[in-house]
Amino acid sequence: MLRSLQEIVGYQIEASDGELGRVKDFYFDDVHWGARYVLVDTGKWLPGRKVLVAPGSVGRPDHDRQVLPVDLTREQVADSPSIDADRPVSRQKEQELMEYFGWQPYWEPLGMFPGQAPVPHRRRTPPDSKGDPNLRSAKAISGYRIDATDGEMGKVADFIADTNSWVIRYVVAGTGNWLSGRKVLVAPAWIRNVDWEAHQVHLELSKEQVRHSPEYDPKAPINREYEVRLYDYYGRPRYWK
Repeated sequence: MLRSLQEIVGYQIEASDGELGRVKDFYFDDVHWGARYVLVDTGKWLPGRKVLVAPGSVGRPDHDRQVLPVDLTREQVADSPSIDADRPVSRQKEQELMEYFGWQPYWEPLGMFPGQAPVPHRRRTPPDSKGDPNLRSAKAISGYRIDATDGEMGKVADFIADTNSWVIRYVVAGTGNWLSGRKVLVAPAWIRNVDWEAHQVHLELSKEQVRHSPEYDPKAPINREYEVRLYDYYGRPRYWK
C-alpha cells in the first residue's frame, strides 16, 4: 500500500509488549530510495532517547488506529544503542545496531528489501567509518527546491512509500504559486540528480510536462489505476513490471 511518510509521522510505535513511543522521522538512502530506519521518539518512557528501528522489524501500519507495530520488545529497545538525532548516523553506529538486533546490513547485497532496485544516474559512495553519505532524513529534505529542466517548479513537500517493501515510490512536490498550490508526484527515477549541498532536486521533466500531469489529490489513496495514468502520461517504464 502506498502511503505518505508525513502522515505516518506521529504514529504510536507498538512493541510486542507495550508502547515504545512515536514515529519522529524516516531515514532513507538516495541510491535505492528505500526507507532504512524509522526514528522513534521514546517520550516519557525513556526520556531524551531516540532509537532507530529497521523496516525489517516493522509490521503493517494500522492507519485507523495510527499505530506502527514492531517485532521487538521494550527491553530490546531500552538496551539498544542510542543515537543523536541531530547528527548524521555514522556507519559505526549502524554496525552496532545491526549486530545488536541481528539485522542484515542493507549495504550488503542480501540486505536489500524486496522490490528495491537502484535508481538510474546514482553512484553509491563506498561506506566508511565516518558514516553513510547516502543516508538522508525525510524531514530534513522537506522544503528542498525542485527544478524542472526549464526552471523552478516547487519544493519537496512529502514522500510516498510502499509500506510493504518500504521503498519510496514518489516525491511529492508542492508547486506553490506556480500551479496555485497544486501538488504533483515525481518518481525517483525521473530525478536527474540531487544537489544536497544546495538543497536542490533537479528533474528530467519540463515545467510544461508537469503542468499537464494527472491530478494528484493528497486526500485520496493512490491506486494502480492512477499510477498507470501517471506513467503512461510521462511515457516511462512502470516499476511494477
